[in-house]
Parts: sequence; C-alpha cells; structure tokens
Amino acid sequence: MMRVGLAMLQGARHEHEEAILSIAKDLQHDVEVVQLRRGDQLDASIHGLILPGGESTTMRIAARSEGLLDAIYDWMNEHPNRPVLGTCAGAILLAMPSNNQAPYINVQISRNAWGRQRQSFEADIEVEMERLESSGDSVQRAPDVFGHTPLVVGEIETQNASDAFHGVFIRAPRFESDGIDCEVVARLGEEIVGVRDGSKCAVTFHPELTNDRRFHAWLLNEIAALSPTD
Repeated sequence: MMRVGLAMLQGARHEHEEAILSIAKDLQHDVEVVQLRRGDQLDASIHGLILPGGESTTMRIAARSEGLLDAIYDWMNEHPNRPVLGTCAGAILLAMPSNNQAPYINVQISRNAWGRQRQSFEADIEVEMERLESSGDSVQRAPDVFGHTPLVVGEIETQNASDAFHGVFIRAPRFESDGIDCEVVARLGEEIVGVRDGSKCAVTFHPELTNDRRFHAWLLNEIAALSPTD
C-alpha cells in the first residue's frame, strides 16, 4: 500500500485528500492518506508528501509548535528520492526552507507576488503533463473529527478537447524568471507557474481545487516507481 502524508497545516487539505483518493481509484493504486499534524506522525513508512497552500508564515509557526516542520525537512533529507508536491504556500516551503537549509527546488520565489486576496484569479494554463482518462467517479469521504469535508469541485470530465489545465491562483506566489534552474512543467502565457526538480514538484496555483488530477497522479506514479532502497 502507498502511504501519502498530507501536512494538515492550512489550505485545501481535504480537497488534496479527495484528489489523491479519486485518482488512486482510476490508477488502481492502493493508497492511504495519512493526515500529519505532529512531527512524530511522519516517519519512513510515508512514501510521498503533499504540502498544501495557505499562508506560509502562519504555516511555519503552526508546524513548529508540534515539531512538524522540522520533521518534514528531516524526512525530505533522509528520503531524497521520495516525491513531494507543494502547492502555493507549499511551493514556498520547498523553495525557502527554514533554518538556512538549502532549497529543495532550485528556484527563487516571491510571496503574494500577484497581489492581495482581491487579485486572486482563475485562468487556463499549459501543463507539460499528459491529460489523464478518468472514470469521473468521486470518492465520498465522511467528515473528519473536526467536521471537515472536501469542497465539491464538480465531476471529472472524461471528454475534453483541450489539454489546458484550469489554474486557480489565490494570493499566489511567483517564481522569479531569472532564478529558475530546473524543469518547467506549467506556464501561464510566458509566466512560469510550475516546476519540477527531481522528486519535488512545486506549483503556484491550486490543482486540488479543480477536477484535473494530473499533479496528484504524478505523485502516485512517482511513488510507484520508487525502488526498495528509496
């Protein structure tokens, strides 16, 4: 069984869980999503990690209180080949780690570079990942202990002539174009909005708030390709 760790810090955490479980069903992967709230919950049994969006400073403070942030960076250092998907503020945590650690993706990133909440927007973007065929089935998940359930983002389309990915940008950070030294996987016009650096993928938008599961499928397929020594 694949075990995917989900940092329960801020943002659309439950939508990430819904996305992973939905695409796992289509890919026929047996997946358990482990909700991470404390550092001692993140260990070698976790095969991949999702760092969701939110407000990066608040996320750092919240994560430090339970030792989760240090555990996340320790886990990435101990298991460098295991995949991590960072979305929005999660991308900031990958590009600007704490305690003077080297970045996990070779980019420069600016916080809230698109503006305030009022400047949030949606737009179709070009993604260098093949669009997946999907059954369109959703996974109905019961509320957690806090009563949280995922937002309903609509049925997954099985027929779509366009390979465009519908990007949702919420107080989004921005990759500095002259500070990128890794693979580009998503563009909004000339703007780079998604990168991949080895086993780490960072995007400045929210793929979990769409019905396109390409990035979550990437995470699971990367886990499936791990060797026993990874």
